[in-house]
Amino acid sequence: MDALQTRAAEAKRAVQAATAETRDQLRKRIDQAQADIDLTVKDAQQQAGEAADSARSKWAQMKADASAKMDDLKAKIDKRNAQLDASAAANDADWAEEDAAAAIDYAEWAVDNARLAAIDARVRADDLVKAAGT
Repeated sequence: MDALQTRAAEAKRAVQAATAETRDQLRKRIDQAQADIDLTVKDAQQQAGEAADSARSKWAQMKADASAKMDDLKAKIDKRNAQLDASAAANDADWAEEDAAAAIDYAEWAVDNARLAAIDARVRADDLVKAAGT
């Protein structure tokens, strides 16, 4: 409020002084006032431009930061997927090893049974041959 009152008092004094001036003096005062206004507008535009540049710069930095965070997130997702793929591959390998072990066990059983069947068949044949020869 004090600043407003001071400015109003200055404007009143300027108006009172202008009433005692000649037309040329008034024209000079108006031209000076216009020049001051133009300079103030130019300064305001420059400050606004600098503020806009600063805002654009900050916005660009925010976008760059967000992009970097998104890239980090994507990298983490890719890493996790690779770990899951590796885990799945390890599980598949475990199942395959278990299946192979079971198949080998079955094959050993089948070979043992075939050998025993062959031995049994030979013993039975020999017994039949002996029984037929007596």
